[in-house]
Amino acid sequence: MNQAIKDKTIALIDALKATCQTYGMGNDGNEYKIITQVFLYKYLNDKFGFELKKISPKIADAPKWEEAYSSMSEDDREDLMDRMNPDVPCLNPEHLISNLWNQQSKGDFDLIFDSTMTDIADKNMGIFATQTTQNTKIPLFEKLTQYVTDEAQRAPFARALVDKLVNFSFEEVFSEHYDFFASIFEYLIKDYNTAGGGKYAEYYTPHAIATIMARLLVSDNADLHNMECYDPSAGTGTLLMALAHQIGEDRCTIFSQDISQRSNKMLKLNLILNGLVSSLDHAIQGDTLVSPYHKSDDGQELRRFDYVVSNPPFKMDFSDTREKIAAMPVRFWAGVPKVPAKKKESMAIYTCFIQHVINSLKDSGKGAIVIPTGFVTAKSGVENNILKHIVDEHIVYGCVSMPSNVFANTGTNVSVLFFDNSKQTDKVVLIDASKMGEEYQDGKNKKRRLRDEEIDKIVSTFQNKEAIEDFSVAVTYDEIIEKKYSLAAGQYFDVKIEYVEITEEEFNEKMGEYASNLQKYFDEGNELQKEIMEQLGKVRLEK
Repeated sequence: MNQAIKDKTIALIDALKATCQTYGMGNDGNEYKIITQVFLYKYLNDKFGFELKKISPKIADAPKWEEAYSSMSEDDREDLMDRMNPDVPCLNPEHLISNLWNQQSKGDFDLIFDSTMTDIADKNMGIFATQTTQNTKIPLFEKLTQYVTDEAQRAPFARALVDKLVNFSFEEVFSEHYDFFASIFEYLIKDYNTAGGGKYAEYYTPHAIATIMARLLVSDNADLHNMECYDPSAGTGTLLMALAHQIGEDRCTIFSQDISQRSNKMLKLNLILNGLVSSLDHAIQGDTLVSPYHKSDDGQELRRFDYVVSNPPFKMDFSDTREKIAAMPVRFWAGVPKVPAKKKESMAIYTCFIQHVINSLKDSGKGAIVIPTGFVTAKSGVENNILKHIVDEHIVYGCVSMPSNVFANTGTNVSVLFFDNSKQTDKVVLIDASKMGEEYQDGKNKKRRLRDEEIDKIVSTFQNKEAIEDFSVAVTYDEIIEKKYSLAAGQYFDVKIEYVEITEEEFNEKMGEYASNLQKYFDEGNELQKEIMEQLGKVRLEK
């Protein structure tokens, strides 16, 4: 049953993408807006009908719920709205897909389609809008047909989109939960999460890594309530969704910020699909490092959270804002990377996000951040300052190094750092999972992904602080300091010397071979040196 629903949902996404391609917008920079918005419009239209049927027997028993709803008086409809689940947008009869279907023959159908979208957005601005750091409201929907360059093609394009929506219903999907929507969301946005996204490429975190982070921060049977979760580089929200699911979507509130407009649209969709509509108001678009939006009640300090997760961009040119960031030494206590003379794009912006994550934790808060693996053995600079701080202050309580090529858009080897601001840990768990995972082909690229049993092994090893040969260690902070603050698991594994018993004759024979080879290399070196000297002599004579 589940697979059948999934297949139908994926078929709808494919049909919408095919329509975009037909009208010249395949791989166009605006295609993601159309796909995500039309998908969400269909989802909310069906969700609205589903919720109406729960509270109105008349609508539930009608052959076509849309007609029964449209025939009601305005007072009766408003009465239904008052009883409606607040996580569902309020739609008038003219907003329904069936109404659009009935108007397709009109010549200005593109204008009708666009005005329907904007009207729904206006009517639901209070709950379903997100905002920027400047408090500008970003509506749920926007006009879409404007992205078709040829005006004569706009109405046919709108008709083609509506055609795809009428023969599919989301009703049987509403009983599905996180795992279903996580995979559907991943499929929906897979073409729009590449490093070609410009300066701030969207960093989509693989589902397996998001799951590991959530399970290690929140134990499997934790009974938590009113938790506040935050991601300062939220992207499309994968880490936050995994965390909310681990805690319980009804037991937490999500706070987020990301500089990307594209990410904000996708995050909004992700929050709605996962039943986190009440958190939309806290989904902020803007530069977290320069203008962090989420502040304490007096507005003087950063707001602090129970859980903070982040998969920030690793390296990029932020020279335009570097001085503003560096002018906040209390926030960026370990320093801010300097602007390189040549490769500006190599500025290690992730180091600023590590500091921001730690600053955003409550005294009892826990956090996790994805970082390039090179960080864990850093010997100088901002990186080393951070390492010393998180070890000396007993904030770090674990580090898991992941397999290479697990990310869709970067070949960089990554690790995940885990923080516990309560500082109650006596040992730090270091895991080297770099040899795990199965290889698969993703287009032209070879990637790796962690299997379910491997995820379970990482989680149980970490939770039990187990030492497993060539895989994991649990070490004290003093031991880490002795190793010059290295968080690389491999540096703590025992060095193994293999002993082989041989006779005296075999030993003498081997030593003879070594001596013979050594003499051979020595003679070859002398010959090479003579040749070089002869060549140099000829060069001098010619001069």
